[in-house]
Amino acid sequence: MDRSAALDEQLKDYIAEWREQRAKEEEELKEMKEKQAMRKVLRAEEEKKMAERKKAEEERKQKEAEEKKQKEAEEKRKRLEEAEKKRQAMMAALKEQTKSKGPNFSIPKKIQVDEKSAELERNKTKEQLEEEKKISLSIRCPPLNVENLDIDRLRLKAMQLWELIVKLETEKYDLEERLKRQEYDLKELKERQKQQLRHKALKRGLDPEALTGRYPPKIQVASKYERRVDIRSYDDKKKLFEGGWETLLAEEKEKKWTARTERFNRRRRMKLPKWFGERPGKKKDAPESPEGEEGYVEEEEHHDDVLLDLSLSLSDDSDKEKGEEESDEEDEEEESDEEEEDEEEEEEEEEEEEDEEEEK
Repeated sequence: MDRSAALDEQLKDYIAEWREQRAKEEEELKEMKEKQAMRKVLRAEEEKKMAERKKAEEERKQKEAEEKKQKEAEEKRKRLEEAEKKRQAMMAALKEQTKSKGPNFSIPKKIQVDEKSAELERNKTKEQLEEEKKISLSIRCPPLNVENLDIDRLRLKAMQLWELIVKLETEKYDLEERLKRQEYDLKELKERQKQQLRHKALKRGLDPEALTGRYPPKIQVASKYERRVDIRSYDDKKKLFEGGWETLLAEEKEKKWTARTERFNRRRRMKLPKWFGERPGKKKDAPESPEGEEGYVEEEEHHDDVLLDLSLSLSDDSDKEKGEEESDEEDEEEESDEEEEDEEEEEEEEEEEEDEEEEK
């Protein structure tokens, strides 16, 4: 019994403790839900305020952009109005000039131009140019309002428009005539420049059209003195550089062959040796020697002429075939020629000795 009563009391204590714990958890959960609901409300309010601020900021930016655009349009309008006024003033001055028959040009004063504004003007987009065109046309061509006008006012308006058309046509004609005059002046100036360049080229000794072409003339290498004093033609100057090594070789070869022929012609003449016994084919009344000294000399001279012609023809053929030869080869040829001459002289001496022995 005591044990069961103790268990019951312990169980009651556990139940009471559990109920207290559960009540505490429920209270904490309730507080958390309340806090969550409060946070949702606060977040919604903050989001609403943020959206309002964002909307106000966008409206402010849009308003500033519109104001800026309107300001730029106003500035453009003012600039175009000023340009139109300047154009009108220029046309009035042009009319006065045509009336006074003065010069057809005017030298405007230098105006300091802002580089940034000029660059912006050059880099305009197509939309900006179209907008400026619309503004300019709206200034030059205001809308025609003919409502609630009677016949007299309509006639007056028509006369005004007619006068405007006449004025514009006269301005157009004046500008066309001015353009023609400027084109004529430009052609005349170009022709003057061409004539000046022609005279300048002639003074320099060049072709008259040398300086008037598309490209500049070649740089002249010759000095001023040679251009003015040297009156030789191109062929004369070209002949100075003709010949050269080939001509020298040909002249040297010609001298060599002439020296050989002269040396050959100056050699000592000899009679024919006497025959021992009766020569074959000898006739009864024929001399013992087949030819005399005079005939032998004539035959030798004829033989020399043949050798000379042969040597000249050989020299011409060798000149055509070989062309240029080096100085070393010439030296070798001279040495070989000298050796041949020495051999010929030795042979002649031997023949003379044999003849003398035979005579003895």
